[in-house]
Amino acid sequence: MEESRRYVRLGLFVVVGLSVLAVGLFLLGGQKWFRPTFTFETYFNQSIAGLELGAPVRFRGVPLGHVSEILTSAATYERDVPIDRRREYIVVRVEVNLSRREVAEMRENVVTLAKKGVRAQTQLAGITGQQYLALDFLDPQKYPPLEYSWKPDYPYLPSAPSSAGEIIAHAQRFLASLNEADIGALGKNLNTLVGDLDTKIGELQVADLSTKARDMLGKLDSASERLNLLLGHPALKQTVENLAVITARLRKVSDDGNLDRMVKGIDDATERLDVLLGDNQYDIRSIVEDLRVTTANLRVLSEAIKRYPAGALIGGPPDKVRLPESSR
Repeated sequence: MEESRRYVRLGLFVVVGLSVLAVGLFLLGGQKWFRPTFTFETYFNQSIAGLELGAPVRFRGVPLGHVSEILTSAATYERDVPIDRRREYIVVRVEVNLSRREVAEMRENVVTLAKKGVRAQTQLAGITGQQYLALDFLDPQKYPPLEYSWKPDYPYLPSAPSSAGEIIAHAQRFLASLNEADIGALGKNLNTLVGDLDTKIGELQVADLSTKARDMLGKLDSASERLNLLLGHPALKQTVENLAVITARLRKVSDDGNLDRMVKGIDDATERLDVLLGDNQYDIRSIVEDLRVTTANLRVLSEAIKRYPAGALIGGPPDKVRLPESSR
């Protein structure tokens, strides 16, 4: 009985462990097995060097999916076709990872989108140089679908040359359009331009330019000598030394803390003065009033001294003497 219970517990442990392992695998990467996907393919008749498996696919900048396969049409669809008749396209398959509704809509409308001008192009992602596949609306007349003679395994979406490829193609066509007559005319024009430049250089007054250049160099030499004399003057040297001494003293005062103590002393004195003025405000007003009265008395005394100088010493003018009246 005990042994059977042990087997039951062991079985339950194994079942629980396998369940946990399955859930972990599902959370780590198994969700994509149940996610709705849609795969389409496009063909390129040029090199797509730099486009790697897993490269992002964007529709007007919006993430759409990733590149799932990069193949050749010769190995995929043209195995039984003679080599001289093979088209040698590059087959790029894209896996779209969107919601179930969006995947269903794209699967239904891929043919309509191709007719409206949706084309796949290789683009460079910023300054990193990584290539990705970009989908956008282009002129369907300018970029018609590539011709092929097989049945695609997945819905087909046409492609368009990349911008860099178009630039190179235009440059090649331009070089090919140049003929010997154009090259001869271009060389003749260059020879004429060189001759005109030589004539203009010969017409320049080289002697005058040389004289002006020598005068300018002489002035610069004179200014340099005056500057050297100024820098070597003893007064300038003494001024620099004095500034160095003053700076050293100020630094010493600041480092010793004397400056901080001085500032603190000024703050304390100001605070005590404020307290003194606040406590003796009435007395100070009385003193100021007495000083005003004293000043007025001094002004009166000064005017009296001006009029009667002797009065300041004697005490005032003498009394008037009355003469006796004469009898008749």
